[in-house]
Amino acid sequence: MKRIIEVSIAGRNFIINEDAYGRLSSYLENFRNKTQMGSSTKEVMDELEERIAEIFSEMLSTSNQTITLSMVESVISRLGMPDGSFDYGSSFDTRDSYDSRYRYYEAPEPKKLFRDIDNKCIGGVCSGLAHYFNVDITIVRLIFIIIFFCGSFGFWLYLILLFVVPAAKTGADKCRMYGLPVTAENIRRFH
Repeated sequence: MKRIIEVSIAGRNFIINEDAYGRLSSYLENFRNKTQMGSSTKEVMDELEERIAEIFSEMLSTSNQTITLSMVESVISRLGMPDGSFDYGSSFDTRDSYDSRYRYYEAPEPKKLFRDIDNKCIGGVCSGLAHYFNVDITIVRLIFIIIFFCGSFGFWLYLILLFVVPAAKTGADKCRMYGLPVTAENIRRFH
């Protein structure tokens, strides 16, 4: 019988068996060593753990269910490493999960509307809308200027969107804003 451990990942509690915990710890340590981003490493690691917790929550049908080694391997194959490589752990038997000649790639996520605070003039609403609708940011800004001068509707619309649309602060949010899969490599791009 395998021992089980209760762990907290990104503030969420999970029950995980000892082998799976060892493999997850090994992956996180290898990831940290490959990140090489100096002071941003902690932020990237926090976002990675948040994404791992999201995936585990999706996988588990009940809160009492135990995370197994195969679940951890599935998460690792989805996320990969920051350099785009795959972390082949010592306990991973590739015949159990997938053909090791092919790296698993997550399908692109549908774009979500966020304010792009990295490319903002005022609040990032126009740049966020430009990413969401896949149009040039200049066109969106011109539309808002025209609407603003044709009446105060443009001002009120911008103000509402400024407060309603969340800002893309984390790497995972930026991946979702661009419609990219939330993988380790993509999260690292935005730091």
